[in-house]
Amino acid sequence: MPGDRVFVDKTAYGLEFPFLDFKILAGDSPVAGEIAIFDSPADGIRLIKRIVAVAGDSVELRSGHLILNGETLLCHRGSSDECFPGHFADLNLEHGWGQDVASFVVPQGKVLAIGDARGNSRDSRYFGLVDEAALYGRAVSVFYRKDEGFQWQTL
Repeated sequence: MPGDRVFVDKTAYGLEFPFLDFKILAGDSPVAGEIAIFDSPADGIRLIKRIVAVAGDSVELRSGHLILNGETLLCHRGSSDECFPGHFADLNLEHGWGQDVASFVVPQGKVLAIGDARGNSRDSRYFGLVDEAALYGRAVSVFYRKDEGFQWQTL
């Protein structure tokens, strides 16, 4: 949510030597459903978005809802929540759902990153797929929420 402060694991996708494109330590591969931090390929602004599909996944976005590898991710009928294996997305469709995405397979080394506020998100639908190597870190939890104060909400 806007105004949230999040704890980020900067080593999740590997540890890089500062200012050089050199990995000191290999990290995990991104997984569909987790939230990642990266710089926008369009303008370099740091973004936080949900990784909704990774290399080899077949993905489609229709009316704001994902179909991943032929399966809809809706948790239950009539809900706008999506259930990824090991992750839960509480979608915000208050501003609509934005642009649909026709079915395609994510190529190697790329991820599809889309915001949970589908109708109000500058994401892969506008600037394209994100390089796995460009992922800066994994958001682990919210530790401060604007109107609620300090808390620990695992993402």
